[in-house]
This record gives sequence, C-alpha cells and structure tokens, in this order.
Amino acid sequence: MARRLHIEPTSVDVIARDKLIPASPRKVNLVARLIRGKSVGKALDALKFCKRAVAQNVRKTLLSAIANANMNNSLNVDLLKVKEAYVGKAVVLRRFMARAKGSGASIRKRFSRLTVVLCETED
Repeated sequence: MARRLHIEPTSVDVIARDKLIPASPRKVNLVARLIRGKSVGKALDALKFCKRAVAQNVRKTLLSAIANANMNNSLNVDLLKVKEAYVGKAVVLRRFMARAKGSGASIRKRFSRLTVVLCETED
C-alpha cells in the first residue's frame, strides 16, 4: 500500500477533520475526489447534488473548514480553494451473524477519517 506524503500545513492553510464517518474509506474517497483542487463554491455545489449518502458528511466537514478559515484566520471565503482532501481508516466494528449448522459469519462495519485542507488563492 502506498504511503501518503505528510505535508506540513503553512500558516495560511486551514484544516478540518472528521474522525468517525460511518462508511468505508473507499466510499468516502470517491466523494472526496469530487472536491479536490476546486474552489469552495464549486465544491459545495458538487456535494449538494451528489447522490451518495456520504456526501452530506463530507459537506459538513467542508463547511467546518470554511467556518474555521473565516472565524479563526479571518480569510476571505470567496478566495478559498480545497488544497487537499484525504481519507484514512478509523475503527472497525466487528459483528457476527448466525449462519446454518451453528456457524457464524463475520460482519465488518468500517468507519473513516476525513481531513480537508483549505488555502487562500490570489485571484
């Protein structure tokens, strides 16, 4: 498995994290791919009309990052751009379902972590 390079955020980067999204990282990454590199307005529009249920969790995290940029760093919301959006693994709940002849089958309920990094552009 490839390792992601750890990029240190600069002073103008804004970060928001969601640590327990109730979906597998693969499903969340499909939605996070929609917003990478886009301006904040276009990213919100893409998430608003996305039919996947995970899009609402990603949208909430993006709105949190926008609020962090506005309140904590006093950045202009119109100039913000999604610099990074990456997904990682979180906890896995293990359950068992009864099967035939007294056996059991395992069920894994996966959770994800999402990190959204915003930066201000000079447009």
